[in-house]
Amino acid sequence: MKIESLPMSADSPSPQRAPRRRTKAVALTVLALALAGAGGYALTHRAAPAAQAAAPAPQAKEPVHELSPRDIARVEARPLAVTLPLTGSLTPLAQATVKSKVSGIVLSTAVQEGMDVKAGQVIAQLDPAEARARVAQQQAMLADAQARLALARKNLNNSASLLKQNFIAQNAYDTSANAVDLAQAAVDAARAQLDLAKIALADTTIHAPLSGVVSKRHAQAGEKLSPDSPVFSIVDLKHLTLDAQVPASDIPRIRVGQDVQFRVDGFDGRTFDGKVARINPATETGSRAMIVYVDVANPDGLLRAGMFAKGTVVTEKSAAHPLLPLGAVRQQDGRDVVYRIEDGKVVVQPVKLGLRSGDAGLVEALEGATAGMTVLAVPLDGVKPGSKVKLPDAATAASAPTTAAPAPKG
Repeated sequence: MKIESLPMSADSPSPQRAPRRRTKAVALTVLALALAGAGGYALTHRAAPAAQAAAPAPQAKEPVHELSPRDIARVEARPLAVTLPLTGSLTPLAQATVKSKVSGIVLSTAVQEGMDVKAGQVIAQLDPAEARARVAQQQAMLADAQARLALARKNLNNSASLLKQNFIAQNAYDTSANAVDLAQAAVDAARAQLDLAKIALADTTIHAPLSGVVSKRHAQAGEKLSPDSPVFSIVDLKHLTLDAQVPASDIPRIRVGQDVQFRVDGFDGRTFDGKVARINPATETGSRAMIVYVDVANPDGLLRAGMFAKGTVVTEKSAAHPLLPLGAVRQQDGRDVVYRIEDGKVVVQPVKLGLRSGDAGLVEALEGATAGMTVLAVPLDGVKPGSKVKLPDAATAASAPTTAAPAPKG
């Protein structure tokens, strides 16, 4: 039996073409997904730059200036003094060279250099033998004169009785009366000589004429002294005088009673006080300076004669006002201003100035400043009105300078 295959119809799918169509459909699906993913990636990456371009750029922060303690000053209210420098040497206000009033041999000396003495204290003793002999001699002469006076008075009484009886003439009575007067004069002279002898005897004991310190001993025990021979030199260190030379051009600024502050080497910066007592009316020979005498109280005796002193005299002194550093004052639009710090910013503060002291570096503010205000003490680059600043912390700010005047230059 012959089997013949029938031809396939055109509508029926071919067994080989069917797999190809499925493969093509899968490929198209994958391609579509890939294109969709690429489009989404493009959209997202194009939107990001646009969003970045649309966002505003961040602004730069304003700088904050950190200040050190030396950049600022705290204003204080106190009197301001204008001073004038002066220098000079210390000399004792009272000093004496004790001399012997009589001649004699020194028996003993009671003090030496550097010892304190009181007024009236015995400091030396001379041999009194010769002086005592003179006293005895004058006492004998006085007794003789008194005896002559007694005899003359007795004769006068007798003459008076005889005159009443007309036994003698008036002339004889007058002679007796004159003899009494002469005897009385002799007694007075003898008494005066005795007093001198007693004074000479007392002068053999030498006393200190003032309280002070022995600066030099001129005589030793056993030496023979003549009148006016020096024995001791004594200085009073309780009151000293500072003899300071001041240029004649500055003398009009000096007045009696002005305060003086000074220092002396060797006292660890201690300041001593004095007052102007006198002003020499003439300039010193060979210079155009005049001597100003300053009284210095020295109750503890620390200062010594001859020490060199450097100090200042206060020529002007104001009432208490806020004081500003000279470096803090600026000129702006023809007026004086300072830069004060308020809430972390620099603010312009107009001020009205008064007395200024170049030595102290301060000027008083009559208006515009108050005690406790913090100001810029010096000009700073880049710091201007409106600038933000940062003050030092509390520990560091404690060392910030104030507007208190410095101590006298030494």
